[in-house]
Amino acid sequence: MSSGHQTDATQETRPLYALTLRLLAAVAISVNFACVKWVSDRGVHLVETLFYRQLLSLPLALFVVMIGPGLASLRTRHLGMHVSRTLVGMTGMLLNFGAVILLPLAEATTIGFTVPIFATILSVLFLRERPGVHRWLAVLAGFVGVAIIINPGGVHGGVTSLGVGIAITGAVVTSFISLLLRQIGRTEAPTTTVFYFAALSLPPLIVAMVFFGRVHDAGTFALLALMGLAGGAAQLFMTSSLRWGPVSLVLPMDYSTLLWSTLLGWLLWSALPGPTTWIGAVIIAGSSIYIAWRERVRRRDTFKTGVAAD
Repeated sequence: MSSGHQTDATQETRPLYALTLRLLAAVAISVNFACVKWVSDRGVHLVETLFYRQLLSLPLALFVVMIGPGLASLRTRHLGMHVSRTLVGMTGMLLNFGAVILLPLAEATTIGFTVPIFATILSVLFLRERPGVHRWLAVLAGFVGVAIIINPGGVHGGVTSLGVGIAITGAVVTSFISLLLRQIGRTEAPTTTVFYFAALSLPPLIVAMVFFGRVHDAGTFALLALMGLAGGAAQLFMTSSLRWGPVSLVLPMDYSTLLWSTLLGWLLWSALPGPTTWIGAVIIAGSSIYIAWRERVRRRDTFKTGVAAD
């Protein structure tokens, strides 16, 4: 789950710092998803999970705005774009959290790696981009990876067709979010977008909590707090990593989430991914990284010659 914001060509880069921030984002995302699954096991409704995730990320987003560009940066002439991003973003979060609840942690994480693959397809449909044969082959390879994971012959404990379907739908919606962020990023700072996503999603969630909110024990509320803080920290680390390094540099760190998710899945649920998941994950990750690399090549060639590579 990468942001559409990229470093400017003239901006100072700190590769090691950027990689460290992205690695911390991967750890935070894994902790966030593990908490989502854990609180669901403890009887927390999905609506409650979404509410506490956004409620606890809002103060963190506001803090980042205050120490960064300042409160004046929250003024916007594009509130409608933020509303659209919030609606799609909440749909994506609902689906992704649902996939984490229904699937083993590692499998849900692996299917989430298909976001760049679906983003390539959506860029053709909505942005009229024209990927060449290299990127289309990478897309095809990514789908082969997904097919390996969900192949009926390779299905193992905890992997259900419903969970896989929700996970894939969540990846499609998340890829659409990346296109929205690319458009919003032309006029809005990333911190502004993060703040409005949290702020605009809370009113409808507060209404929903009237029907779905429950009182839980202290341990469950502690997990919900950890979930919200980890989710907010992940957004912060992810956005900050792109301040100090380009997408093509930091993207490989995203795939370490499979390692952290596997570790947490083993520690908390004694669940380990099967061989097909590892094989599919390698293929999906490789295709996604290749798509990002080809995008970098295309931008570089366009900048130098005015002609994009395929």
